[in-house]
Amino acid sequence: MGKPDKGPAKTNAARLLDKAKIHYELIPYEVDENNLAADHVAESLGEDINCVFKTLVLNGERCGHFVCVIPGNMEVDLKAAARVAGAKKADLIPMKELLPLTGYIRGGCSPIGMKKPFPTFFHNTITEFERVYVSAGVRGLQFAIAPADLIAFTGGTVADIATLQS
Repeated sequence: MGKPDKGPAKTNAARLLDKAKIHYELIPYEVDENNLAADHVAESLGEDINCVFKTLVLNGERCGHFVCVIPGNMEVDLKAAARVAGAKKADLIPMKELLPLTGYIRGGCSPIGMKKPFPTFFHNTITEFERVYVSAGVRGLQFAIAPADLIAFTGGTVADIATLQS
C-alpha cells in the first residue's frame, strides 16, 4: 500500500495522513449521485461490505457532537452510541448541518480532517480486517488504511455501536 505517484488529487484528509506519515492508498470509484449508499461503494470497489465503513455524525444530549464509523451494512445503534459517548440520548445530525459542521458532504464524509476534532467511535468489527475503506473526504474516493492507524490518528475508541440493517 504505497501512496500513488499520480492519480486522484490529494484531499485535505490525505495531506493530513501524509504529514503524520501514515500509510494509506487512495482508491477512486464511480459515483452514482442517486445511490450514495455504502453497498454501492463496496460493489464499485469490489470489496466486502463489512470492511467498507461509513462515517456518521451524531449529536448527543449533554455531550455535543461525536462521530461513529460503522460497517456499510450496519446502522448505528443510537442507545449504544449515546452510552459510549457519555450522553443520555443521541440522534444523527440533520443533513443540512453536515457541511457547515464537518466541511464534508453526504457520501464524502471522512473521519479524518473534519473542521474540528470530535470524539470518534469505531464499530468493534474494524479490528477484524487488515485494511478497511473509509471516505477520503470527497465522493468517489476512498482510503484503504490499516484500522490501527486510522483509530490511532483519530484518537478513536472501539465499541459496539451498530446493528445489522433490517
